[in-house]
Amino acid sequence: MIEILGPVELSRARDTGALVAGILQTLKGRCRPGVNLLDIDRWAKKLILEAGAESCYVDYEPKSFGRGPFGHYICTSVNDAVLHGRPYNYTLANGDLLTLDLAVCLNGVVADSAVSFIVGDARPPESVALIEATERALQAGIAAARPGARVGDISHAIGSSLRAAGYEVNTQFGGHGVGSTMHQEPHVPNMGQPGRGYLLRPGMLLALEPWIMADTDKLVVDADGWTLRSATGCRTAHSEHTIAITDDGAEILTVPRP
Repeated sequence: MIEILGPVELSRARDTGALVAGILQTLKGRCRPGVNLLDIDRWAKKLILEAGAESCYVDYEPKSFGRGPFGHYICTSVNDAVLHGRPYNYTLANGDLLTLDLAVCLNGVVADSAVSFIVGDARPPESVALIEATERALQAGIAAARPGARVGDISHAIGSSLRAAGYEVNTQFGGHGVGSTMHQEPHVPNMGQPGRGYLLRPGMLLALEPWIMADTDKLVVDADGWTLRSATGCRTAHSEHTIAITDDGAEILTVPRP
């Protein structure tokens, strides 16, 4: 299913995007050495419910991946974990590379965003490079998103940026449409052919999410049935924004309001 949003729904999408961005900003500010991943999940739950929003994760139970309901309010992926990180009893240490991934529904519209950052004051060069590579690729994908372009144009821009930085690209999981639900068509892989795929139209919402692993493109599934880790144990990073296709190009929805 692909939804095309009208002006009223797009206004609601902006509100949802700002909420997601604000929650991620708040949580990132609280993440320091000594904080437990389960604390982050509790904070996320409180912030979501206080805003009158609904979690897209806590009851999420897709058929294509995962094992049972996710059961938490945010994805917390640490170091070699890259996607769907299920919070557990782990205390953050200085230098950990942490990704927070959050999707909520507010007034019937979903927004989805992720941010990777280094905990504490350490700055391991490999981790910095991973994060910066995903952020550049995300901006490249956003720049390629405009009416009349195709999904393959976005995928090609993201993949070209990641490969230019020296990383292998996995296409098992990638970006996707959003709207009244979290995961919709079209699938937006992080590598593709320009001029191919679904035609972009004003009113479409897309969650773009480049992610990489330092020295592999192979994933393994954690014992929790959800968390995806690098097959070699290397570090990973993941950046994501929800954008709206408008007559003028792409509008980033998941940015904090002043």
